[in-house]
Amino acid sequence: MNQVGLVGRLTKDPSSRTLSEGRVHTTFIVAVSRNYKNQKGEIESDFVLCSTWGRPAVNVAKFCVKRSLVAISGRLQSRHYDREDGTRVYVTEILGDQVRFLDRRKSQEEAAPLQKEPQSEADFDFPVPDAEPVNA
Repeated sequence: MNQVGLVGRLTKDPSSRTLSEGRVHTTFIVAVSRNYKNQKGEIESDFVLCSTWGRPAVNVAKFCVKRSLVAISGRLQSRHYDREDGTRVYVTEILGDQVRFLDRRKSQEEAAPLQKEPQSEADFDFPVPDAEPVNA
C-alpha cells in the first residue's frame, strides 16, 4: 500500500503552471516537524516536496502562501531525470490527491492584504513546524 499523510507549513509560495492541454500542476515544499527533540533540545523538521494536479493544484495555488498550514494526503512517487552534464538526479515526492487548508480563513475585509494570524502550538495536537529550514 502506498499512502501518505502529512501536516506541515509551506516553506515558500507554491509554484504553479498550466500545461498546453489545460492541466494545472502545482509544486510546493512542506516543512513537517518530527515528534521528538534532538540532543540540543530542538525539534527538527523534514522538508518534503509535494506535487498536485487538477483542482487541488488550482486551489493550492489560489489559497496557499508561504507559512500556510496544510494537510496533504496522497502517495509517494519516485522519479529520475538526467541533467545536461549527464548526471542522473533522483526525486522522491508526495503526489497529493487531497490538500486541506488548516489555517483560519479571514473575512473579506481582512483578506485585502493577505496575512495569516499567528497561531500557537497549543492550538494543535502536534508540533507545528517553522516555515524556514533550520539547517538548510
